[in-house]
Amino acid sequence: MTAAVTVRGAVKSYGANRVLDEVDFTAAAGEVTAIIGPSGSGKSTLLRAINHLEPLDSGFVAVHGELIGVRAHRGRLRELSERAILRQRSRIGFVFQNFNLFPHLSVLENVIEAPVVTRGVAKAEAVERARELLAKVGLADKETAYPRQLSGGQQQRVAIARALALRPRLLLFDEPTSALDPELVGDVLAVLRDLAASGTTMIVVTHEIGFARDVADRVVFLDAGRIVEQGPPDQVLLAPREDRTREFLGKLR
Repeated sequence: MTAAVTVRGAVKSYGANRVLDEVDFTAAAGEVTAIIGPSGSGKSTLLRAINHLEPLDSGFVAVHGELIGVRAHRGRLRELSERAILRQRSRIGFVFQNFNLFPHLSVLENVIEAPVVTRGVAKAEAVERARELLAKVGLADKETAYPRQLSGGQQQRVAIARALALRPRLLLFDEPTSALDPELVGDVLAVLRDLAASGTTMIVVTHEIGFARDVADRVVFLDAGRIVEQGPPDQVLLAPREDRTREFLGKLR
């Protein structure tokens, strides 16, 4: 197994509240990893730590063997410059719960913004790529629309296209359907299924257990900042070994 993401000894606290407690975690290249768990278990914090939106108190994250947000110096980890961190983040796509689109930009402008500004991609090339991606997520006819003119599901699909525009080597999704009305969830999950089928490396924090069972290659159950159980979906979701996992899943049925 080639590791796309390696997390070792990850600790993150907010005051006396330890949100991540010595987390060790590996995500394989080309696979989909679903992270599940109760509210407040540290799922989103772990995801944000992977691209250094949440610096760890101790431990480290590496993506394809490259330390993220820090460098090793004389046996210690030192914070990278903000410019270096931004450069690393540009290779990691992140799709948030609440879309985070620029309201004053059209759909097309939202998708081309990062490639043009952060990567220096020629506008014509960025536009061509953006149109391909909008077609991929079923929004080819919405490029001139503004976010306020779109449904929540459409906005989330634009956010996915925007993340893909930078050709990331890793895609992170933080509960991508949690802010959506139930009838809009299916469209977004269909896009994620297509991405999974294409071999894109994805880590998805989700409460959609059916999606985790059907699409993920690996499921990680996180509780109170610790990984309680992880493994193939059929093992974790259908025949969990740990009492806490069984208790959590039982409340969802």
